[in-house]
Amino acid sequence: MQGIRAITIDLDDTLWDIAPVIRRAEAALRQWLSDNVPEVIDSHPPERVSGIRREVINDHADMLHDLTFIRCEVLRRMGRAAGVGDAFVADAFRAFDIERNNVELFPEVTGSLESLSRRYTLVAVTNGNARLDQVGIDQWFAGCVAARDVGRAKPHASMFEAALLAGGHTAEATLHVGDHPEHDVHGAKQAGLKSVWVNRNGAGYPEDLSAPDATVANLEELDELLAHWERS
Repeated sequence: MQGIRAITIDLDDTLWDIAPVIRRAEAALRQWLSDNVPEVIDSHPPERVSGIRREVINDHADMLHDLTFIRCEVLRRMGRAAGVGDAFVADAFRAFDIERNNVELFPEVTGSLESLSRRYTLVAVTNGNARLDQVGIDQWFAGCVAARDVGRAKPHASMFEAALLAGGHTAEATLHVGDHPEHDVHGAKQAGLKSVWVNRNGAGYPEDLSAPDATVANLEELDELLAHWERS
């Protein structure tokens, strides 16, 4: 596969494991609420919070691409229900956001991003709300395309179209890399990009989705694969 000039890269579960990050962020949020607006925590056991989240998703189906909005709207409704209003929401979310961007990169990521960025234009493409500067990897990326800014989430073509603009190259010269078969591989292929599936856990690939151009276990394998393609 020759002619690649830009690589668009997913973030969550491609560059780091997102599950422990969200657990820590939610714990930090609960602690902040307990310290600052205990009425909100005291009146909202986990099952009630889950119910409010379902209500928010149902009421704002057009905003599902914006996870920050969804979380803040849940907090707003919790505050109003507890009788304390919603002036606290921005500060509460900030406590969550700090931990949400405190990630542990997979071992090979730093070296691989440094290597890839010397040869390709790198653009982050995410449905989440991580921030490259806070994570500490912005120096290797030409830009970041986030669903909340585009107004649609992967696998919608708008995300990949925005990524192509950020990368400055055509779809034919752009490779998308990510862990999610539908959001990353299938979405990229439908938008005309080449794709590589990052399969860290040896999972099976869904037969009903567009197949990736290649599969790697991590970014180090991706770097080696691209070096091989360059020599071919």
